[in-house]
Amino acid sequence: MNPILLDQPLPDASGIHPALRSFADECSAIAVRILAYVCGLAVLAVIAVDLVSAVPVAANTGLPALPSAPGWTPASRPHPAFAISKLDLSDRTNAYDILRHPEGGRKDILRWAATAGQAPNAEVEIYRPGGELDAFAAVDADIAARMAGQATDATEPAGFIDTKFGHVPLIRFSGAAPHGKQACLGFAKTFATPSVRISGWACQADTLAGQHAFVGCTLNRLILLSAGNDPKMAELFARAELRRHSCNPTTITATNWIASSDAPQLRGGLTQN
Repeated sequence: MNPILLDQPLPDASGIHPALRSFADECSAIAVRILAYVCGLAVLAVIAVDLVSAVPVAANTGLPALPSAPGWTPASRPHPAFAISKLDLSDRTNAYDILRHPEGGRKDILRWAATAGQAPNAEVEIYRPGGELDAFAAVDADIAARMAGQATDATEPAGFIDTKFGHVPLIRFSGAAPHGKQACLGFAKTFATPSVRISGWACQADTLAGQHAFVGCTLNRLILLSAGNDPKMAELFARAELRRHSCNPTTITATNWIASSDAPQLRGGLTQN
């Protein structure tokens, strides 16, 4: 009786020579490496094109530079995260600036002026604080400090306006009205989650109704272009879009260049405390 040899290799039933099998394995490994190299080169090419083609948004706006603030520096390659939709700004000079703080804060600032070289007559700022801020500054002082060239000594509450972000309090800067215009209006809406303040001011309408319509339509048409890595910001704007109001062109004067339709409704009369 022949003993059973357990350590003998099993016969190759595939009919493929071991050398050919080894060659096929080697070809597969080489193909994978080549594919990885090609993908790496493609990524580097995309980055190179982005570096070459990136143009600062506010490079040729013609508006005066933002006043410098301690700790804040302009972004070298700003990519807008917000915009005002459905606008024809062909006859207006506009700028989009981004300021960053070393501790993580970011300010996206949209400004408009009647002509190049003039001080802006409207502004919207979206401030997402980082570790540099313990609490937001008082609304009237914060907005007054940003209204360069405007007299902001006299301030008073100007009621609320209903927008897609909810009720937004208004502030009237009586001493800041340009000749022939209504008093400038400031506005601010602060959110706890995410931590963000949307604020701004306007000095361009001829009537009080036009001033309110301008502010309301500006906020209703503020849209998010990119949330980055902030899902809470994306959720905030998604929920706001569900409450977006329309603008009524019959309530807006011809000089109100930002609102061509949809005036937001005021919640009751103007209140003063």
